[in-house]
Amino acid sequence: MPEIVRKQVIPGDVIVSGDYRPGSFVERRGNDLIALRIGLAEIVRSDARVIPLSGIYIPRVEDLVVGKVSNLTGYGWEVDINSCFLGYLPAQFVFGRDFSPATHDLSSRFRVGDLMLAKIEAYDRSRDPQLSIRGPGLGIIPGGELVKISPTKVARLIGKKGYMIKMIGDLTHCDIRVGQNGLVVLEGPPDGVVKAVKAVHLIEQEAHLADLTQRVEAFLTSGE
Repeated sequence: MPEIVRKQVIPGDVIVSGDYRPGSFVERRGNDLIALRIGLAEIVRSDARVIPLSGIYIPRVEDLVVGKVSNLTGYGWEVDINSCFLGYLPAQFVFGRDFSPATHDLSSRFRVGDLMLAKIEAYDRSRDPQLSIRGPGLGIIPGGELVKISPTKVARLIGKKGYMIKMIGDLTHCDIRVGQNGLVVLEGPPDGVVKAVKAVHLIEQEAHLADLTQRVEAFLTSGE
């Protein structure tokens, strides 16, 4: 395993100097890599990033998000994506180019309150983010327990190469869908879902700890 160096930082702090690559919430100023957010700076090999301790979800193209349908319009679905922006899924993306509001029933595909896993297809600050469900595993989420965490903790929940979220799923026998927007859907046996929800909240509360993976594994394998 590569050596990982972590430390608490505030905006303007020098994380490291030299030939390192700036990652999330880090910028280079001269020879220094500077923190842009309050959080935990992490240096792995030649990469430096900051894991923010708080924040809201700002959409980014290609992000996977869990959303809840909040309204049907004549030409698509408005979707709550846990952001200050409302997601929009065009009906044409679902029914195809021949979509017509006169002949197609939007409620036959998604109703108000339905959950979906979608991708941010396009976004700029002049309009709300446009969603797409074209891709493997995308579309309606038929059921499960919805959990909300800080979007800034999603990276820790997923873990390096997806290890953390896979471990939770394997040890609780749950199917887990994670959105970059901080919404998580867990589906499985009732006792497994309960334990998985607790594990998700444990990660959110202790994301700053270096031994987080070991702590979560110990919790999941305990008799609690």
